[in-house]
Amino acid sequence: MGDIKKGKKVFVQKCSQCHTVDEGGRHKVGPNLWGLFGRKTGQASGFSYTQANIDKGIIWDEKTLMIYLENPKKYIPGTKMIFSGIRKKRERHDIIAYLKDATS
Repeated sequence: MGDIKKGKKVFVQKCSQCHTVDEGGRHKVGPNLWGLFGRKTGQASGFSYTQANIDKGIIWDEKTLMIYLENPKKYIPGTKMIFSGIRKKRERHDIIAYLKDATS
């Protein structure tokens, strides 16, 4: 399990320029992440996803996010997410702990 406080710091540094986490928060370049866990890819209401994201068809959870956050373009070829990924496993655990806390 990751560290929520450290995960928030990583989120602010690497993700917040494109994503929000608040309930009812606005979409930016990327979708608002409220309700992320248990949601199918490409399903945040009001966000324009690539067909690749819609077609991936996985459910977001700790396991899928660990893989995705390491290399988004490898996990979902054709995604418009330009972020190259988080290589450090510890940072991925931390950000997932933060997201689980902040998006539900």
